[in-house]
Amino acid sequence: MTLLRVGALNAFYGRAQILFDVAFDVRPGEVVALLGRNGAGKSTTMKAIMGLLPRTTGAISFMGESIVGLPPYRIARMGLGYVPEDRRIFGDLTVMENLDTGRQPPREGAPSWTPEKLFRVFPNLNEMRGRRASRMSGGEQQMLTISRTLMGNPRVVLLDEPSEGVAPVIVEQMADMILELKREGIAIVLSEQNLHFAALVSDRVYVLEKGQIRHEGPMKEFVRDDAARRAYLGV
Repeated sequence: MTLLRVGALNAFYGRAQILFDVAFDVRPGEVVALLGRNGAGKSTTMKAIMGLLPRTTGAISFMGESIVGLPPYRIARMGLGYVPEDRRIFGDLTVMENLDTGRQPPREGAPSWTPEKLFRVFPNLNEMRGRRASRMSGGEQQMLTISRTLMGNPRVVLLDEPSEGVAPVIVEQMADMILELKREGIAIVLSEQNLHFAALVSDRVYVLEKGQIRHEGPMKEFVRDDAARRAYLGV
């Protein structure tokens, strides 16, 4: 069963074309990594899927239904979660109040999340229930953003650069969190530049370069392919 399928996706900013026939699919309980250098088109791909770009072409289906042309709030209500790179938390609200903003009813076929369940995954947040989000570190804010998205009980989560600018100890907790989501049956699309982090949690990989898919396959094989890593990521 395929939860999310993207086919021949093209995206534009004004007259500039950013994505060229991007195609991939995601199945339940797997992590698919979108790797690539800065500016390769990873974040643009996620924004296009969520309906956040004014001009796109191609096919995007979620749970067997086309979501092309739907507004972002409709896509989110269907069970497609999105954690943007810039976090977009509500700084004047507390941790609990931020979590409440993402709350959606239980969803058939998807695990249900409560604050208590999230606090077991992210113990740090449990100690900050009443803290305003603006007084949290970058890593703590990233945890909060992910938790707020999970309060919507999504079937698929788009995670955009979750390890960027985050302390190594928080990155480790995020890796544990992603593995926990996999066990829950949630599918994840992970946009990353950090190959080590992506390799810890991902099943398959698609490498973007200048808005095009240049490589796809099992993550384990890509990690062992020195030539491909140097060519596409410079590592």
